[in-house]
Amino acid sequence: MRLAFMGTPAFAVPSLAELVASGHEVVAVYSQPPKPRGRGMKLTPSPVQVFAETLGLPVFTPESMKAAEAIEAFRRLDLDAACVVAYGQILKPEVLEAPRLGCLNLHGSLLPRWRGAAPIQRAIMAGDAETGVQIMQMSAGLDEGPVLLSERLGISPRDTAASLSERMAHIGAGLWPRALAALERGGGQPVEQVGEPTYAKKITPAEARIDWTRPAAEVDAHIRGLSPFPGAWFEVEGEVGPVRIKALMSAVVEGSGAPGKVLDEALTIACGTDAIRLERVQRPGKAAQSAEDMLRGFAIPTGTTLPSSSEPPRGER
Repeated sequence: MRLAFMGTPAFAVPSLAELVASGHEVVAVYSQPPKPRGRGMKLTPSPVQVFAETLGLPVFTPESMKAAEAIEAFRRLDLDAACVVAYGQILKPEVLEAPRLGCLNLHGSLLPRWRGAAPIQRAIMAGDAETGVQIMQMSAGLDEGPVLLSERLGISPRDTAASLSERMAHIGAGLWPRALAALERGGGQPVEQVGEPTYAKKITPAEARIDWTRPAAEVDAHIRGLSPFPGAWFEVEGEVGPVRIKALMSAVVEGSGAPGKVLDEALTIACGTDAIRLERVQRPGKAAQSAEDMLRGFAIPTGTTLPSSSEPPRGER
């Protein structure tokens, strides 16, 4: 089939690789424009752009797909379909209707649960036992289109947003050849979404702050759901003021005390009920490291009480 691929982050790269390997003709790759990154704020292309260019595929990075010239250029591609994976731009009806078979989107949840920007993070933060990847026919509404193909997978108690995202990216990539073949031969019958939708709103920095008054299981899910980005965080007093530390991995353990109290030298912290042990952390300007390694050079004494957020961060339900 004659395709365009639209995607931006690393999550989308396996899908592009699968489409090319399956023998489809990818005539255009769309991605978000390069962004300033790093200490030098150098313009850096997205992972999808980098990968597409290594394959010699033509890449387009319009600032907005709502612009008339961008829409007309897309129309002129004369596509059978467009495959969209975390592109990061809203597509107008004129774009969605331009390909012969429409635009398809790979979404990281079991719709209609977790429509929106952060479905993988929200599923972990909410304590969901399972999630999935689905290819849906795109419509004008936010993730409201009918589902063409779906694959379920469990969420383990040790999953982070990074580990779950990686699994979902590869499982989702494998759905594309089947979905496109079914669509082309007219055998694919998209199924309308059923049930009450929930929305995976974008994570805010304030929401990422840890609230130690919540039960340990919820705090642990909060930490894992935001790891590694943007990273759940807490503050502790340093030599020259508060230091913000990201918690990247944790485990629920036995323990009790006032919420936020450091219970031992292994960085076990009391929560509203039970406790968590921080396993992996990151200080400002430092690489991620084990809690044990951090404590060698940055002491958090037993008995220290870590402050909680005044507005408890909660996954949208």
